[in-house]
Amino acid sequence: MQKTRFDEKISEHVWSTRYRWVEGGHMQEPSIEATWDRVALAVSGAEAHRHDEWRERFRAILDDFRFLPGGRILAGAGTSRRATLFNCFVMGPMKDSMQGIFNALREAMVTLQAGGGVGLDFSTLRPAGSLAAASGGVASGPVSFMKIWETANTVLESGNLRRGAMMAILRCDHPDVESFVDAKIACGALPHFSLSILVPDAFMRAVEQDDLWPLVFPLGERAIPAGGEVCERAWSGDSAPQLCLVHRRIPARVLWDKLLAAQHASAQPGVLFIDRINRANNLWYCEQLSGSSPCGEVPLPAYGACNLGSINLSRFVQHPFAEHPGVDFAALRAVASVATRFLDNVHDISLFPIKAQEKAALASRRIGLGITGLADMFAMLGLRYGSSASLNLTREIMSVLRDTAYRTSITLAQEKGVFPAFDKIKYGSSPFVLELARDIQDAIAQHGIRNSHLLAVAPTDSISLLANHVSSGIEPVFAFRARRRVRGADGQNVTFEVEDAAWRHYRALHGQQAALPAHFVQAGDVGVQEQLHVMATVQSCVDQAISRKVHLPSGANPQELGVVLRQAWELGLKGCVVCREGNAGAEAVLLPQRREEGDAAARSDRQHRLI
Repeated sequence: MQKTRFDEKISEHVWSTRYRWVEGGHMQEPSIEATWDRVALAVSGAEAHRHDEWRERFRAILDDFRFLPGGRILAGAGTSRRATLFNCFVMGPMKDSMQGIFNALREAMVTLQAGGGVGLDFSTLRPAGSLAAASGGVASGPVSFMKIWETANTVLESGNLRRGAMMAILRCDHPDVESFVDAKIACGALPHFSLSILVPDAFMRAVEQDDLWPLVFPLGERAIPAGGEVCERAWSGDSAPQLCLVHRRIPARVLWDKLLAAQHASAQPGVLFIDRINRANNLWYCEQLSGSSPCGEVPLPAYGACNLGSINLSRFVQHPFAEHPGVDFAALRAVASVATRFLDNVHDISLFPIKAQEKAALASRRIGLGITGLADMFAMLGLRYGSSASLNLTREIMSVLRDTAYRTSITLAQEKGVFPAFDKIKYGSSPFVLELARDIQDAIAQHGIRNSHLLAVAPTDSISLLANHVSSGIEPVFAFRARRRVRGADGQNVTFEVEDAAWRHYRALHGQQAALPAHFVQAGDVGVQEQLHVMATVQSCVDQAISRKVHLPSGANPQELGVVLRQAWELGLKGCVVCREGNAGAEAVLLPQRREEGDAAARSDRQHRLI
């Protein structure tokens, strides 16, 4: 593989503000290479044999930003900080009582304080206006309690180095779903929360057929009221069907239109296609999923956890921008294999804020190996983002990563043992496993597998910025030049100008005034269909999920958003968020450069709010 080192100004700047402070706020590491040394040494500590060999191999994949561990691993591995190395958590079921609610709050705050992001399913809380039997009062509903989480997180953040990430989740058949949909607008924006609603296939069909949609809630031990209508639902927190009271029925399209209006205004709530998530779950036989990590890339059971890491595809391009560029697949397989072992080891060296999280995480040993730099890779290879050629290459790359990760996990099972919840027959009959190559299925049946799930595509904003501002995750290049704001380890914001890595490399090769090739596109140049097909192609090879916003022009109307959500469902995605340019959910980018301005760096009139 031909190595092409980019200007390291950006990575040093981001590293020094975000990751350099590793020991209780005291500056300890003189360079990013020292950070890599620390992380490789810590992760190799899980190896019972050949410890030094694995330290060197872990260190080698970190070099040149080829493999980017999640930020929690970079910041915490090998330090004395009481921090978790896991980015993704879903909290346990929230009991519908004052004691249960505040116990859930305590567990969430402990997890956030340790550095984890949390998903919280509020569907178990009775709707506003319901009788609270214990006090004789009236329940205030899920949205009111979300405000308590918001306040607690604000207080926690004031003494913490990292902003807490929370996702609030509600079923779309909960009686308070309409107030939940409007919560971002009506409740002072709830800045620490992202919102998602759980959307079953039945709701999508009800919208299509213009049917009434029942809003229901479990009766529990309460008697059926006189004249009350009941139904059965497998409710959040319990896989067994529960008897539910139908509170009322509304036209499905009315709720749909309300959702689209909220997304149009604030890019939230997103949707999680929960039936597909559960059907495709490799652990369908022992888990009922009703929650997700804050960015949606990892659906998880109660108290579930997953760690993350991304392979930087731009570092595997041979002869970038040359007449005959290519992808070094041999190097990609080698790095993916070592990265799979690296992430598996993180389970054995990480702190878990709550004992139940450790138990759930070790039962499945989920890891989330993903990618970043996809758009920059396309640019280096002369491919337009979303073109047929780019989709074919994406499918090939993701298939290689999938198969390499699964084969490595099988080898790890032979060496270290299978994950405790493994059931050969049931696991082997899960839909994703049945789509694997026959030899991989046979090997799982014979030897088992170390990790229940292996792949997830997370938003890689911070670590991609660290890697000299390579394009983030599977997103298009949002802007060739931009001004970014990063919250440093001292809690202060630092703003600086950044340049996309591939764009900067092209300028270095061809001159500052050279015209960009037609295939070199920014997000505003990429159509909705192209975005969706890239997402669907990646999702087809990923056993968990992908986190990626669909970007629409600022003038898009709510009905256009609805078309995108329906297409996302039809294409097999597990969730979707639609974001109009310039609304409250737009990217944190300033000064995007127009193609015709060359390197003049003139300010564009398309300025976006910094987050």
